[in-house]
Amino acid sequence: MPKMIFISLPVTDLPACITFYDAIGFRRNPQFSDDHSACMVWSEAIYVMLVTHTKWRSFTQRPFPAPGTAGSMMSLSMDSRDAVDTLNAAAAQHGGQADANPPEDLGFMYTRDIADPDGHLWGIFWMDPAAAGGAQAER
Repeated sequence: MPKMIFISLPVTDLPACITFYDAIGFRRNPQFSDDHSACMVWSEAIYVMLVTHTKWRSFTQRPFPAPGTAGSMMSLSMDSRDAVDTLNAAAAQHGGQADANPPEDLGFMYTRDIADPDGHLWGIFWMDPAAAGGAQAER
């Protein structure tokens, strides 16, 4: 079995979050979804499990983060700067927040962060690996 990552996120409105993640390019896997969770697929190796607060409580009794706080940020690479901009716009149009942090353009890397409807942060970026190597050497 190849190495994979499954990210579980507690959500307050499962249908709204499914709509949001579908709009930014994830696809729902019904085999691992039910009334309390949705398996959203980014790639063959990256899956996000959207889980209602009730189901989340079956995983842990630790407190939920306070609204507006950030305990982590996941990042997703895109094929182009335009793809970053397109995903950023889709986030805003489907219940999320575009440019949750100021955009960053380093020349070799372009980043625009978004937040889903529950405030989970995603760094959406494009990077030119060849140029990144040169930028690292200059430092």
